[in-house]
Amino acid sequence: MKGFQGIFVMLSALSCRAFVLSPSTAQAARPFAQDTSRRMIGSILDMLGGGPDKSELISPEKALPGRSTKMPNIEGLRHYVLGNKIDVVPEGHEVAVFANGCFWGSEKGIWRLPKGIYSTAIGYCAGFTPNPTYEEACSGMTGHTEGVRVVYDPKEVSFVDILRWFWEAHDPTCGMGQGNDRGTQYRSGFYHFNDEQKQLIEASKKAYEAKLEDATRKKRPITTEIKGATEYDQYGGLWYFAEVYHQQYLSKPGSRPYCSAQPQGVSLPEYEEWCPFPEGSELREKHRPTLPASFWKKHAPRRGCSVVQESNELISESSY
Repeated sequence: MKGFQGIFVMLSALSCRAFVLSPSTAQAARPFAQDTSRRMIGSILDMLGGGPDKSELISPEKALPGRSTKMPNIEGLRHYVLGNKIDVVPEGHEVAVFANGCFWGSEKGIWRLPKGIYSTAIGYCAGFTPNPTYEEACSGMTGHTEGVRVVYDPKEVSFVDILRWFWEAHDPTCGMGQGNDRGTQYRSGFYHFNDEQKQLIEASKKAYEAKLEDATRKKRPITTEIKGATEYDQYGGLWYFAEVYHQQYLSKPGSRPYCSAQPQGVSLPEYEEWCPFPEGSELREKHRPTLPASFWKKHAPRRGCSVVQESNELISESSY
């Protein structure tokens, strides 16, 4: 990186999370200081010019070049809460990758599901820059969005349960941003690894969009990006792990309880109402939700991002 491009990346990094990058230095930032710092840095970037329009996804040819070196210290790293290796996918397990705002809170919501989650991880996905850093992702010059990778046992927890949590844990109508976090690196997205996942994501999107419109009595088009993982093979792959300090950030001592997601307090319609597979079919039964209605009544995401205040431990099955 040279010239203004390098300066832009560095200044963008300063504005991310209001200077909070690692638990060892994380302290609650004063709202005034946070707002002032962001405004000041934004003004500097405006004066410099040459930076990307963060309301528009950068084109692949203009994205940062990245590197071939993988993120250090990820291989063999164990989940801070679950204890399993975050880079391993055991036999019989499957993977889901999604993005719905700041990845700290997004990850915590999923690892707390009562059963079936082998690991969660934080990373950068659906962009054009191989092996990006946090600072580069913050610049809007990689095309990546802050994502969560879930390794789960489909015999214990359904993909549909993960999908439902995804929809209900944020506002999927926000375009390039979520809450106070604005930019392409905060866009909503769900990325499928097979045709079954694709059909379930698309069918649930249509159902949730209708439910949002019914609840608010106005048009609420969902802007969530839905693409196949293989579409990113030409750029090195869909997923890249983020730095170690981001992994399970909200569970670590000294972390700042920050979350930008905006749950709408609207439930995804019942599976039977929108399932894309024929009644009585094997696929319909295969993907049937495993979490009961009592779980969602007690533990569904509430309006505003409340997950940061919840325990780091798994939700107990006896609690619902």
